[in-house]
Amino acid sequence: MKHEDRVKRYQLMTASRILDQSPAYVRAISPYRAGKPIEELAREYGLNPQAIVKLASNENPLGIPASALAAMQAAAADLGRYPDSNGFELKTALAKKHRVPSEWITLGNGSNDVLELAARAFLQPGLASIYAQHSFAVYALATQAIGARHVVVPAKDLGHDLDAMVKAIDADTRIIFVANPNNPTGTFLEATRIDAMLKQIPPQVAVVLDEAYSDYLPPQVRMDSVAWVRNFPNLIVSRTLSKAYGLAGLRIGYAIAQESITDLMNRLRQPFNVNSLALAAATAALEDDAFLAKSYALNRQGLEQLQSAFNAMQLPYLPSYANFVLVKVGNAAAVYESLLRAGVIVRPVANYGLPEWLRVSVGLPEENEAFLAALANALHIPAPQSHTKTP
Repeated sequence: MKHEDRVKRYQLMTASRILDQSPAYVRAISPYRAGKPIEELAREYGLNPQAIVKLASNENPLGIPASALAAMQAAAADLGRYPDSNGFELKTALAKKHRVPSEWITLGNGSNDVLELAARAFLQPGLASIYAQHSFAVYALATQAIGARHVVVPAKDLGHDLDAMVKAIDADTRIIFVANPNNPTGTFLEATRIDAMLKQIPPQVAVVLDEAYSDYLPPQVRMDSVAWVRNFPNLIVSRTLSKAYGLAGLRIGYAIAQESITDLMNRLRQPFNVNSLALAAATAALEDDAFLAKSYALNRQGLEQLQSAFNAMQLPYLPSYANFVLVKVGNAAAVYESLLRAGVIVRPVANYGLPEWLRVSVGLPEENEAFLAALANALHIPAPQSHTKTP
């Protein structure tokens, strides 16, 4: 055997032994699949990146607010120093916005970080989490990374069955994840249903109410989830500034919970988990009510544009309370591929157990129109009448 072959064989054997020593539950994790980046699609199909429409990752089509960009530019002068690990200014702004003590706030590198902190605070091998079928993939990832047990409650009308989730609680249950609105289905749970559920949860079970899309809710259905935090010491409300506030690339999220839970989560939080630019941008964005209102209005318009077109195309869809729509297209994998070749990126959701559906983020009116035309072409049906309106 040649020396090079012996070295290669040794390396392979060593790598195999190293992997064998890692926990089986870690090796079994299916990595999170993000939406395809524009640059990747451009490389694969030889497309002009500027002409590609990305409606895959529930991003704000308006981009970052000017107020946040200005704050980032000012903060850039001090990037040679570490960020404020406690995030004093941002926590102060959040405390004012939600009328809670700053000691009730945990900052995260995106809301994913917050969800994982909550899982690490309450789970360990032998204990269990509960979450709904067709709910955010990070609940499963956060549970499995710890080696805890998953309890996946079957969906009801592609949404949460809260009564069944309560019934699924057993002696090992330590955390329940509830997304409202839910990703990827866009379904919504009324305040009365959540209140009834919270009253049935044993005090030793933490509840994470994931409200990543709450800023897109119509005013008539919005709820004061912070009031529940005051009444239920086992409740954690998770929020993000990646969606309506336009800060997806900066990764900034936060949790609101009573001080005892917040203390636990901050013990686990990495030092400096939120960078200086994100801290500055988030603090500014929270004060930018005009941008938030514009984001909300554009999203309502986009939802109407997409859902009206789906009605005209006779495509089943779920009425959405978020900034995306789940639409049933049949052979979703083939339709997705056809859309990619047309320079349109959406999100296939077969990994959520929905192989016939696509999740489509709301874009600018002209982006939505480009998607609808490409979708009609992929399905070999007439394109719907233009629904583009001036913002």
